Amino acid sequence: MQQEGPAVTRTLDLASALEGPGGARSAGAAASNAYNQRSVLTIAFQFAYENHLRDNVAAMARQYVRSVVASVQRVAMAIAPSKLSLQMGPKSLPGSPEAVTLARWISRSYRFHTGMELLRLDSQAGDSLLKTLWHHSDAIMCCSMKTNAQPVFTFANQAGLDMLETTLIALQDILLDKILDEAGRKTLCSEFGKIMQQGFAYLPAGVCVSSMGRPVSYEQAIAWKVLDEEDSNHCLAFMFMNWSFL
Repeated sequence: MQQEGPAVTRTLDLASALEGPGGARSAGAAASNAYNQRSVLTIAFQFAYENHLRDNVAAMARQYVRSVVASVQRVAMAIAPSKLSLQMGPKSLPGSPEAVTLARWISRSYRFHTGMELLRLDSQAGDSLLKTLWHHSDAIMCCSMKTNAQPVFTFANQAGLDMLETTLIALQDILLDKILDEAGRKTLCSEFGKIMQQGFAYLPAGVCVSSMGRPVSYEQAIAWKVLDEEDSNHCLAFMFMNWSFL
């Protein structure tokens, strides 16, 4: 829709931007495959903008909508945990082939770099490996390693989502730098070369911040490179051990 006037504005349709992997519709579709009864909440948004601000407003709008979706999910889980827990949060285990493959790469790379087992289930079916990773007591999360781009989170197990106080849908909007405090950023910066050369590095106890602004302490963390089937760098994984909200 276009409105004529001194300041020309248009309405952004964000439906297509939220579809596909990680989108709200794909998450609902996955749940509907296993459950016939579900409730559907439809919310429409309109964002007016001037032409020269299109990209900035679009980025802001996508982040805002994802935040609203995440908030609605948290409220829904709180008021009806017995029903929605089967469809959302920790119980909406991402069982796609991509998730199973990523779980195998995370576990195999951890063993390759550290010489220790992370999950001890490599000989079992991929689904079992993914479930064990998903329910691991420590917060495990992966972030991108794109050149000339800030690292953003691409995957987290249930403990990781709990620590960040987010969902799989909203996870992709969280930057690694935003959850680390100044000391954590300095430590990671000083250890990054070691991570890239040696494949992993232990990080000392520290404090980070959830997406809701709450401080989280952890006793130790480890970062390691996740390698794909061709031993190329796929992403960077972190495990925050014995974490708790302050």
